[in-house]
Amino acid sequence: MKLSTKGRYGLRAMVDIAVYSQDSPVPISAIAERQNISVSYLEQLLPKLKKAGIIKSIRGAQGGYMLDKDPKDISAGDILRTLEGDLTPIDCAAFTGDTSTCSGTKFCVTKTVWQRINDSIQQAVDSITLQELMEESIEIHNKYDQEERQES
Repeated sequence: MKLSTKGRYGLRAMVDIAVYSQDSPVPISAIAERQNISVSYLEQLLPKLKKAGIIKSIRGAQGGYMLDKDPKDISAGDILRTLEGDLTPIDCAAFTGDTSTCSGTKFCVTKTVWQRINDSIQQAVDSITLQELMEESIEIHNKYDQEERQES
């Protein structure tokens, strides 16, 4: 399974919003600049996250985006599924229920492999919270800032 730029960029944008919207809304232009993602691409992604109730938008001169939930209640899986859709890596009838995709369902021994891969992916993305990613981002930036100050 390979995630598209929707998932990769969307997750980066969500971490940015989580870090920078604690006091006020984050303008889309600021997210775009910090994450090196075009404003027009973010304009395609953020409405999907808003519709899913993950973020909210604030209108006006001081407007932008903020989280609509506590970051500990948002998983990477929530974000990725909103932007990518189903994260199932293969269309296996054993866990999709669609027997039209495979004629050998009854006798298939590889379905166990596909099921374990699928379960591992789902468990991994659902176990990582936006809170964890936000804290890691802050820690990395603080460490970088300290190193920069020591060099100057």
